[in-house]
Amino acid sequence: MKILVMGAGKMGSFFLDLLSFDHETAVYERDPKRMRFTYNCQRFTTLDEVRDFEPELVINAVTVKYTIPAFKEILPFLPKDCIISDISSVKTGLKEFYEETGHRFVSTHPMFGPTFANLNKLSEENAIIISEGDYMGRIFFKDLYQRLGLNIYEYTFEEHDKTVAYSLSIPFVSTFVFAAVMKHQDAPGTTFKRHMRIAKGVLSEDDYLLQEILFNPYTHDQVSQIRTELKELLEIIDQKDAEGMKAYLEKIRENVRQDIEKMG
Repeated sequence: MKILVMGAGKMGSFFLDLLSFDHETAVYERDPKRMRFTYNCQRFTTLDEVRDFEPELVINAVTVKYTIPAFKEILPFLPKDCIISDISSVKTGLKEFYEETGHRFVSTHPMFGPTFANLNKLSEENAIIISEGDYMGRIFFKDLYQRLGLNIYEYTFEEHDKTVAYSLSIPFVSTFVFAAVMKHQDAPGTTFKRHMRIAKGVLSEDDYLLQEILFNPYTHDQVSQIRTELKELLEIIDQKDAEGMKAYLEKIRENVRQDIEKMG
């Protein structure tokens, strides 16, 4: 298959490396310097080159802020039967956009990033395939993700956004709060250092990505739960309520236990 990857960032390069030995691949990137570490693929900086390549599948791996604008730029240069796809972690507006293009489409979300994941060992990572898309496109990504050993889930666009609101917004907000109140430690403990590594990783993400995840319409209710739990915990601390603390710890340990069981 002739596959064009848009964007030579971390995820774009990852997909190029993954696909280039089994398919005819190319990358479209305006900045030639970003393509220095891509290999075994054609490198395009102009839309005329994209048109001449005649891709059968496009994987849009640009920064989430530019996902739709990048599609709009390239669509006039694609064959009518080309499948267009994204790997965005924020799907806001994509369903409506895809339906207007007239192109077959598939939308997926590899729920791992180069910041934290070991890209050579992904058996503990997950991927979402949006069920509202082209059948053959979904099969392509399902086969690809299965070969990587990923755990695959199928959701609608709406279900995806609800899942992201839970799985990303709560950890992100918790990390923001930690980073906001933390102070420099000359001799940090192990737990502090682990939280610091997480904070550095999250804060290295694109600002627009963080913003869009937190502006997800389903995020507010999830974040409100943090405020409720903090209020309960503060009351226990203020009252030095040993029994209340014991009950609280039992509650959250049970939550963690159930989550571990669900993950397998």
